[in-house]
Amino acid sequence: MNTNAYDTMMIPTIPTPDELLDKGFRRAKKAADKVRTSKVPRRMKGKKIEETRVIAACQIIKDSLKMILNRVPSIEQLPEFYQDYIDITVGVDEMKKSLGALNWAFGILTQLEKDFGSKIRRSDSEKATMYQRQAYGRIASVVNKIKKDLNFLDFAKAKLRNMPTIDFEAVTIVIAGFPNVGKSTLLRQITNAEPEVANYPFTTKGIQIGHLEINWKKIQFIDTPGLLDRPIMDMNDIELNAMVALEHLADTILFIFDGSETCGFPLENQLNLYNEIKKVFNLDTIVLFNKMDIVKTKEIDENYVNQYINQFNEVILISAQDGNGIEKILNKIESIEKTQKEEKFEKY
Repeated sequence: MNTNAYDTMMIPTIPTPDELLDKGFRRAKKAADKVRTSKVPRRMKGKKIEETRVIAACQIIKDSLKMILNRVPSIEQLPEFYQDYIDITVGVDEMKKSLGALNWAFGILTQLEKDFGSKIRRSDSEKATMYQRQAYGRIASVVNKIKKDLNFLDFAKAKLRNMPTIDFEAVTIVIAGFPNVGKSTLLRQITNAEPEVANYPFTTKGIQIGHLEINWKKIQFIDTPGLLDRPIMDMNDIELNAMVALEHLADTILFIFDGSETCGFPLENQLNLYNEIKKVFNLDTIVLFNKMDIVKTKEIDENYVNQYINQFNEVILISAQDGNGIEKILNKIESIEKTQKEEKFEKY
């Protein structure tokens, strides 16, 4: 399955019950009018007109429902990231329930088409008109019963319209760190372009995605402002579910410290966040200490900063604003390979 440009939940336009019924009955009338002007024998024409109206109305409404059902992919067949995204955003169970209701209506309309078509064919002209009216009443009742399901799908269409496009073949690096440590600046420096910004639930600015290719290897960077930049103990259950969704993507975590603390968060707090992220994402981590130019120019106590740097076996010192250290990051990234996505997430 090619998911490089995944048209995940391109839900079509969802009609209201009134729109469905209006379309079905209006086109059924046109179909009946054609029968009225045809060369069907007069004694049979009345019944044929009513039968055509019922069958055409059912088929036209069924076609609209089928189009929706065909356009919305099976949730179970989607990558786990998208399954979790849908669950976080609108609810997978509610989505399945609403699609199931449309499928139920399709089946009932099929039965009504068969039953009333048969009744009309076996009746006289007077009863044919009565059966046609009964059929229309039943059709309207069925369509109105799925009103809340159509409303939900219309809501889901709006909420899922800006789903991020994920490249599942690329090595994926998820960026973490407190606000203002230089994540967006680094992302622009590495990818040499403005990152794509797409909707993501429970982030403040939307997920940011940057792409890079090194020696024919595709690399994808994902930053989620407002999610991986604060203590996990402060997150609610839904936000933790969003973390699970990200876990399905990550091959490596790139954690950025602000050595200058000009982000507003002490290095001790930044280290605590690192330890939490490391516990949740059971992955190798690339550790960066950013704004090291400020550490020098502001005459910040380097011994103070070094006591945090020295807690790691391998650290890359950078100044993202100036581009210093970017080459070292790229060299490190080049060696990263895709990892198996089985049970990497430890429930917090």
